[in-house]
Amino acid sequence: MLLDGPAVSVGAKIRAYVALTKPRVIELLLITTLPVMFLAAKGLPSLRLVLFTLAWGTMSAGSANAVNCFIDRDIDAKMRRTRRRPLARHQVSPTAALVFGVALGVISTAGFLATVNALAAALSVTAILYYVFVYSLLLKRRTKQNVVWGGIAGCMPVLIGWAAVTGSLALAPFVLFGVVFLWTPPHTWTLAMRYREDYAIAGVPMLPVVATEKRVAIESLVYTWATVLCSLALWPVAGLTAVYGGVAVVLGAIILFEGHRLLGRVNRGLTGALLRPMRFFHLSNTYLALLFTAVAIDPLLKF
Repeated sequence: MLLDGPAVSVGAKIRAYVALTKPRVIELLLITTLPVMFLAAKGLPSLRLVLFTLAWGTMSAGSANAVNCFIDRDIDAKMRRTRRRPLARHQVSPTAALVFGVALGVISTAGFLATVNALAAALSVTAILYYVFVYSLLLKRRTKQNVVWGGIAGCMPVLIGWAAVTGSLALAPFVLFGVVFLWTPPHTWTLAMRYREDYAIAGVPMLPVVATEKRVAIESLVYTWATVLCSLALWPVAGLTAVYGGVAVVLGAIILFEGHRLLGRVNRGLTGALLRPMRFFHLSNTYLALLFTAVAIDPLLKF
């Protein structure tokens, strides 16, 4: 039942619209935005700037996610992982979701222009348009490389955070862009291994749907190695201390160990749930959060 009747509480309506923005995805984007602002400021950035950047960044990501829900409402209804989303449950009408998403995009862009700067606004618009038109409409249902190239939208908050502080771009944020870009495929593929049947039923050609488990494990491990090496490249590029370097090395060793364990389970003939791909998925979340925490803390050590 659509949330348009008098019996539906205001709270239920608000929760449905908030769910359209995919808050858990936004949390990840904020985790990468704030530390980069510390790095760009070489210490503590302006609190006012941080609040505005995070507020408009949240709305920008919410805009892209809401429009994505509008586009994917048919396949979301087929998948266990997504069937409780507002459009799949008919809690919000497709038109209302689309209008909501576009409105968030317009407001966030205007907010960036008014309180941050034009470069941050342009990068925000680019992220929204890329996620909607390139990933959601062009790549997701057509190629097994969907999350590889589609993941570019999820890397944009790194550039936005840097641009918000400096009004320009530099090599350091692009290295961190590379970390998120390389981290995204194995993170997403291990989740897709767990929900392979969902993606198959929905007709989404995620790599675990169209390739063997061994190939998925190998490609995930290759991207994980590349992620760790890219994270280490930030150390000299950004002039960080040994604290960041030590954290990057330890975290890299842990995530690589789990990646090799996943491949080892495949090589031993295990399959399906016995591969425990969600171990890697959850660990990769922790890896990125702690790595970016080190990015934020390291500049403060030079005070």
